[in-house]
Amino acid sequence: MSEVVEVSVHIAAPRERVFEYFVDPQQYVSWMGSDATIQPVSGGIYRVRIRDGVEARGRFVAIDPPHRVEFTWGWTVDNEVPPGSTRVVVTLTEENGGTRVVLHHHGLPSERQREHHRDGWVRYLDRLVARTGGQDPGADLQA
Repeated sequence: MSEVVEVSVHIAAPRERVFEYFVDPQQYVSWMGSDATIQPVSGGIYRVRIRDGVEARGRFVAIDPPHRVEFTWGWTVDNEVPPGSTRVVVTLTEENGGTRVVLHHHGLPSERQREHHRDGWVRYLDRLVARTGGQDPGADLQA
């Protein structure tokens, strides 16, 4: 199995609109987490509260509107994946009148962590599909 986790979805919305869900904190928490600090500039803060005080933290590495977002990632309570220890790259391309979102998560240290993060990203990108389609994905039960 690859050491890079890849998850992909098609979203029936323009990529400019989809891009905003990755860089605007209010839109971000509409599909993932309950609170976020998002500073979408190189070196800016990436912090998303997921549940019970657990947060994903890192820094933005690169922003290329509306094509690409790259940030570091890690958990505040996980010694195996500490804050900023892995890298997430999200690319958005026009496809079939909408947007193809491809997320690559690099640097996860074990197969267990790759499976855990793959499952999480699938779940959250499905929530993003619902949100961008005008549906309410419901409360983030992980938040």
